[in-house]
Amino acid sequence: MDDDERFAHEDALAFLGEAGSLQQRLVAAHAAARQQLPFVARIAVALYDPETSVLRTFIHSSKEASPLEHYEALLDDAPSLHEVLARRRPRVINKLLTIEDGAQEHTRRIGRAGFAASYTLPVFNAGAFVGFLFFNSYEKDVFTEQALQTLDLFGHLIALMVIREISTTETLGAALKSAGRLTHLRDPETGSHLDRMSRYSRVIARALAGRYELDDDYIEHVFMFAPLHDIGKIAIPDSILLKPGALTDDEMRVMQTHAAKGARIIDELLADFGLDQISHVEVLRNIAASHHEAVNGTGYPEGRRGAGIPLEARIVAVADVFDALTSVRPYKDAWSIDDAFAMLERMAGEKLDRDCVDALIDRRDEVEAIIIAVAENSYG
Repeated sequence: MDDDERFAHEDALAFLGEAGSLQQRLVAAHAAARQQLPFVARIAVALYDPETSVLRTFIHSSKEASPLEHYEALLDDAPSLHEVLARRRPRVINKLLTIEDGAQEHTRRIGRAGFAASYTLPVFNAGAFVGFLFFNSYEKDVFTEQALQTLDLFGHLIALMVIREISTTETLGAALKSAGRLTHLRDPETGSHLDRMSRYSRVIARALAGRYELDDDYIEHVFMFAPLHDIGKIAIPDSILLKPGALTDDEMRVMQTHAAKGARIIDELLADFGLDQISHVEVLRNIAASHHEAVNGTGYPEGRRGAGIPLEARIVAVADVFDALTSVRPYKDAWSIDDAFAMLERMAGEKLDRDCVDALIDRRDEVEAIIIAVAENSYG
């Protein structure tokens, strides 16, 4: 046997050990699955938010536009999916148009896209529900028992990739909290503030998706990374970070260094924890470094203006300000939503991005639902 013969076999799952984003890995997994099951036209992932009971689209493998781009719904409003979760078993539909008579919006969209069959696999991590994996086909009656055994292998591989992506971000958050405890530094913000402002960030990003051509992958990473916006504060001394009164000019200059320090800390954490391949890492850096920039150029650390400020930083800035206004602080009562919206309007075009402000204000129902769902608490 010559060298060419000995190395002729091609590992279809080699992508698992290669660098690349989660989106790229999903596309590679789809290509590998199609080698055995060519009728699989699309693989999609939807994630579940236990705080709000909302199921939302995340990523998909098709080169075509997703019929469910930027889609979210309460899990209780999708009875067929709720049953999949309740049974904790996968679901096969070999004639898709017969299910629920197309009663749900997501069913109608899938039907209009021409899909005739689907396989839905619930995803769990240590027993906790994470979301769903969907395998779609334009052909009916293709999900045989033999095909499903193969898809289960690919499904669980993909689920592990998704869980790893989510866990990576949670690891960064845990690293932040640990660093704060170890150095006896405290950010006075509560855990609920971070939960709420990250969800407001997602609301804004979804609202801007059409105008800025944002996909669900980007939107979800803005949501995951938003709580790390002030990571640089762990490098600010207690005497300044926890000062109850107004800061002096010198103290303010020290406080403002947290944005640039945040970007450096992120790079160090990524290297120390071996997380350099995290998807959209530039989005994380931009949020940490630029969320205090102002659209009129008066912000810090670089005095960027308008579109020169990364969109994700402009989004997080609005979400952060809004939750600060509507939350109780030792030095103030919580503002009403109306008063907070009025302040955002005054800041729009000066400190804050107008599109981002309008996006949040236009979605008051979603804002109110987040306020109700994510009650105030602290890290302890």
